[in-house]
Amino acid sequence: MQIRIRPYDPGDRETVVDIALRAWEPAHRALERTLGTRLHRQVVGDWRRAHARDVREDLDSEEALAWVAVNDHVSGFVTVRFDREGGTGLVHLLGVDPDQQGRGTGTALTEFAVDRIREEGMAVAVIRTGGDEAHAPARAVYEKAGFVASPVVHYYRSL
Repeated sequence: MQIRIRPYDPGDRETVVDIALRAWEPAHRALERTLGTRLHRQVVGDWRRAHARDVREDLDSEEALAWVAVNDHVSGFVTVRFDREGGTGLVHLLGVDPDQQGRGTGTALTEFAVDRIREEGMAVAVIRTGGDEAHAPARAVYEKAGFVASPVVHYYRSL
């Protein structure tokens, strides 16, 4: 299957939001198992609503660049933000249709984003993901692309 990456088009908007929510659902189920339902609600709230808003904001923002992966349909997306003063490019959002995962789409989007960051003259590319089991496939893609992990731990306590 040939993966083509093209610039995001506003007509892709709701497809991209749908992909993001379906792609990130397993991570939220894992986080809820880790935190417990009550604390998860307190920390995350309505994650679907929040993530849909975040994706739409990136797609609409002049500060973020967005592309979609297409085989026979839109199968993934990536957004990139730049800190030109700091010389870094952030792969801000990346999602792959769950039905297309494991077929190279995430790798293609990651490599494409890194190439764009390099072309913009940035010295460092940054990407963030979770450390739980649900994010293991994403970490594998990023490590394969040459990213080095810097572990961060967040602690939460319900009051």
